[in-house]
Amino acid sequence: MKASAPDANQSGPQPGTIDPADPSLLIVDDDGPFLRRLARAMETRGFTVEIAETVSEGIAKARSAPPKYAVVDLRLTDGNGLDVIEAIRQQREDTHIIMLTGYGNIATAVTAVKLGAVDYLAKPADADDIYAALTRAPGERAEVPENPMSADRVRWEHIQRVYEMCERNVSETARRLNMHRRTLQRILAKRAPK
Repeated sequence: MKASAPDANQSGPQPGTIDPADPSLLIVDDDGPFLRRLARAMETRGFTVEIAETVSEGIAKARSAPPKYAVVDLRLTDGNGLDVIEAIRQQREDTHIIMLTGYGNIATAVTAVKLGAVDYLAKPADADDIYAALTRAPGERAEVPENPMSADRVRWEHIQRVYEMCERNVSETARRLNMHRRTLQRILAKRAPK
């Protein structure tokens, strides 16, 4: 039997493209400037974007309008992004979820995947990486980077991000990172690890 032209609604989205029948995307991240930049970048790629900056806001949006796609930061000011993933999965089984984090934590990656995340990207991830992960075929894995960041570099990047979020306030940054102020000052005085 000869196949007729594929209907986008019959077989779902093709790998590398978003689902034209449901381009809804929820982005949950407490880094406001990054969140808005990513939202604009994803809108230009065809998504209909909703944003949330907290766990509670992310859960509320996931319950009111479960998205087809989601990008969720692991660490949020009011809790853990895994709670948002769980809320999405309670509402919808077919959501493509990407977990973002500044931490290279294997245990958390395993938990995120068990809860239903389809991929796990270390920050800073750019819009192209996130789009590729969101539109990847089920079971397809991203290529391992030739020169992955070291654990020290991932930690340093996260500390820098929190430092900038705290408007370069050392005391507030140390409090948020649960770190002694002097230890943080020593880390900030050093060059970035390779």
